[in-house]
Amino acid sequence: MARLLVKTEGLKLRSLELRLGVNRVGRDPDADFTLTHPSVSFTHCELIVSHDGVFLRDCDSTNGTFVNNELVKAAHLHPNQAVRLGDIELTVESTDVTIAIPKIERDIPAPPMMQSDGTLLCRRHPEAPVTFRCTHCREHLCTACLHILRLQGGGKPLYLCPLCSHKCDRIQKAEPPKKNLFSALGRTIRMPLLYWQERTGRKK
Repeated sequence: MARLLVKTEGLKLRSLELRLGVNRVGRDPDADFTLTHPSVSFTHCELIVSHDGVFLRDCDSTNGTFVNNELVKAAHLHPNQAVRLGDIELTVESTDVTIAIPKIERDIPAPPMMQSDGTLLCRRHPEAPVTFRCTHCREHLCTACLHILRLQGGGKPLYLCPLCSHKCDRIQKAEPPKKNLFSALGRTIRMPLLYWQERTGRKK
């Protein structure tokens, strides 16, 4: 992380280990970095750390803020530059900024439970059958899981996924296979034939 080294002797503080955001420097005991020296103002300057690096801003100090012996009101800092707050001398050792982004792992949902007849049961409400599936995350849902948005003035309601808020479609039940023409024709011919055989057997 960004750091400034204190070159002036006699101070307890030997380095400024900067944190992300605003770091206040001055004689103020509640400052982020307290420099107890008469040439340093109560709130002397701010060192602002962001993804752009380290930015120094003078807070209207009495004895001024200097970078490489040049009086500044604001400046971007770079490694090996000399910084002076009043009579306190510092050196910019590093302006590296480390921004850690936590890794968010999403739990993989368990598949819906299946009964012996092939019916899917909701994993949140095991007593309810699955009736909807999200068009985005493909989650299987029962009616109790859904967020239902009813439109003013009538019209079909919208069924929304509780996980990603996308639209859910109703799962269509499988229809029984349709009978083809040949099977229907065979039955039509077979029925009179069975009737004739039955009548013939009675005569005997």
